[in-house]
Amino acid sequence: MTVRVRVTSDLDVATLSAIRGLLDAAFAGQFSDDDWAHALGGTHATVEIAGDIVAHASVVPRTLDLRPHRLRVGYVEAAAVRPDLQRTGLGSEVMRALADVIARDFALGALSTGEWLFYERLAWERWQGPTWVRYPDGRRERTPDDDASVMVLRTPGTPALDVSAPLTCEARAGDAW
Repeated sequence: MTVRVRVTSDLDVATLSAIRGLLDAAFAGQFSDDDWAHALGGTHATVEIAGDIVAHASVVPRTLDLRPHRLRVGYVEAAAVRPDLQRTGLGSEVMRALADVIARDFALGALSTGEWLFYERLAWERWQGPTWVRYPDGRRERTPDDDASVMVLRTPGTPALDVSAPLTCEARAGDAW
């Protein structure tokens, strides 16, 4: 087993294609082109076995408003393990590799998931406050369906946080969170 950490620009076409294939399989065809676009432009952690990519997650820069702070966060996207290898520790491997990147490069980690127990074992905390999206014109809109899905990972650079406060992300194509 080999764990690799690389930025998007260092991934060749074959590697990107293998990652996308893994994501399509792991999400049973429910991984959209917008989801794929969200996963690019940051740092990718992969696990390879016998030359095949069997696990992946990426962390991309985003800006979140946590009054009174506006923080540059490492936002985790496209976390997946090949279906036949799920629950074997490979997801933890890629997430530990990205936790190091988040701690080094960002004030906070964030992600959206329904797999709370998995991430809680890795020191992620559920955000308890209401979630919002911020549009380029300054308008904000509530995203109540996302309230229970956002989790954060504190880093050495994380300011004091109230996890019950409102949390706002910038608008983007596809899922805001």
